[in-house]
Amino acid sequence: MKPNTMTRLLLGALTGVIGFLPLCALAQAHYPSKPIKIIVPFPAGGTSDVLARILGVKLTEAWGQPVVVENRPGSSGNLGADVVAKSAPDGYTFALMDVGNLVISPALFKLPFNVQNDFAPVSMVAYSPHLLVVSSKVPANTTAELINYAKGQKGKMNYAAAAGMGSATHLAGVVFAKRSGIEWGYVPYKGGAQAMTDLMGGQVDVTFNGMVATYPQVKAGKIKLIAVSSSKRNSQLGDVPTVSETLPDFLTGSWQGLLAPTGTPKAIIDKVNAEVLKITAMPDVKERLVNLGAEPTSMSPIDFSKWMSREIPAMAKIVKDEKITAD
Repeated sequence: MKPNTMTRLLLGALTGVIGFLPLCALAQAHYPSKPIKIIVPFPAGGTSDVLARILGVKLTEAWGQPVVVENRPGSSGNLGADVVAKSAPDGYTFALMDVGNLVISPALFKLPFNVQNDFAPVSMVAYSPHLLVVSSKVPANTTAELINYAKGQKGKMNYAAAAGMGSATHLAGVVFAKRSGIEWGYVPYKGGAQAMTDLMGGQVDVTFNGMVATYPQVKAGKIKLIAVSSSKRNSQLGDVPTVSETLPDFLTGSWQGLLAPTGTPKAIIDKVNAEVLKITAMPDVKERLVNLGAEPTSMSPIDFSKWMSREIPAMAKIVKDEKITAD
């Protein structure tokens, strides 16, 4: 091949690459240019759903593009998570879910996706402790009274696994029961909203559930609040004690986070992360989250990824030590 021919081919190839890069940058600079979908892998009314809708409204206002929340419940959140994992990595599909569930799942399920390979963490959104709550028919008002009552029932009490077997709420109930030396049956739910409905109706007796979805029912007097699962008492709850005051070092809760399919451009992930941080810092949003019992929890994509990398083996150890199964 003649040198001038080779030169022309190389110049042509470089021109194509150079021309492509500005197009990519231009597309990301004009992001978003169409509606965005946030998939919540739980039914409407739960913690993840409430937070997704708060974000959806604010993102729509900020960017002028509709942000649609779509509920895809099932399989302890894994069904909806799989939809996002297999979506186009173009910045128009996200998951807003309890990432506590997501880091537990690898130890319990044969998943159709790989948590660390198929998701790009975008931003942690909020942490809310679990509330230990009981039906109004349960004659207990403290953690110690609940333990004594459950021991007297000899396995007759029903615990609502609010986000399904193998979820963070399920594990909270299992660890509490083992630490207390009690037994109760587990009733799986696809999400916290239905679990709360049945708890209010007395179809189930007790559960740990995210504060965002649970506290409104407590304030309305429809269920009884026994304790909070955070490391210290929550100012929003007044003098309500922690579970750890009776069972030392007991800590659990819901960590809500936004994730995208792996391969989503870093510029888009960074832009969404920056906007979410702005939203969770807004006075009206902070006030609403605090009133719901949640704490805005900001993280960079890198720190979020490191958090998940630490939590996956930690949760696997709990599952193994406690001999927990999803059956």
